[in-house]
Amino acid sequence: MQNSPAAESPRRPAVREVIPADRDTSVRFYLHDDPHPFARWNYHPEYELHLILASSGRYVVGDVVGSYGPGQLMLVGPNLPHRWIADREAGQVIPDAHAVLHFSEEWVRACQAAMPELRGLNPLLRRSARGLEFHGPSAVRGADAVHRVREASEGMERVVRVLELLRTLATAPGEDTRLLVRDWVPFSDDEDASALVSHAIEYILEHLRTGVHLHDAARRAAMSDSAFSRYFKLASGQTFTDMSRQLRLTQACRLLESTKEPIAWIATEVGYANLSNFNRQFLRAYGVTPRQYRRTAATSSP
Repeated sequence: MQNSPAAESPRRPAVREVIPADRDTSVRFYLHDDPHPFARWNYHPEYELHLILASSGRYVVGDVVGSYGPGQLMLVGPNLPHRWIADREAGQVIPDAHAVLHFSEEWVRACQAAMPELRGLNPLLRRSARGLEFHGPSAVRGADAVHRVREASEGMERVVRVLELLRTLATAPGEDTRLLVRDWVPFSDDEDASALVSHAIEYILEHLRTGVHLHDAARRAAMSDSAFSRYFKLASGQTFTDMSRQLRLTQACRLLESTKEPIAWIATEVGYANLSNFNRQFLRAYGVTPRQYRRTAATSSP
């Protein structure tokens, strides 16, 4: 039985995350378990490089929902909201599931002022504003570079390896990268609106099978349907209905990849009472039918 995100953390506002400063280091690297107090819908002014070590589930970056698993490497730009939601058994703790590197815009500019050659990182950093995912050989090389940062002692060695890591990512060919957010979605610096998104995601994932209703989500937030819709769109960049659909279809993809259950069963499992409607929405979202998606996933598996 998968653990619901509501069981992962108490119902508290997903406020702007404050990355602790350390006067002895200019970048911050750490591993964290899953669940973790900061593994929630959050944003911060620092760049975040995120490597999945031992977890799988769904991510939400800006207005995009997708699946993740070990080896996924992503660079998230400043103030772009994000969350990784693990599929876990109730009470399960996955140790050292995520490797995270934070560095600031100020640090980048200071390095470039001293070493103009580092301006070559600017295209990479600009693209991260929309969320940048790495694939193929570049993801493998990037993950190896992350592990070298992890192995470095504090101080100069770690900074050198961070710069080597950023160079590796900056030179990744276009076919090894994917921008996640199609259009820039301005993020509201409104803690109440941000909390609505976090709680709504929890509600959707709790009720994927039994049914997701805007009225119920609004009632949980003690708001009218119209006010809830307005604030949800403000904080997430998309409607509640669109977010619900993305989470449902992403879960359907995971089930198509990982089980041999009939497609009709999968449709019901993610909340579609009508198989034709499920097939139609899946085709519209991914350009292939669920059956074609399963066939392609099976042939591309190692």
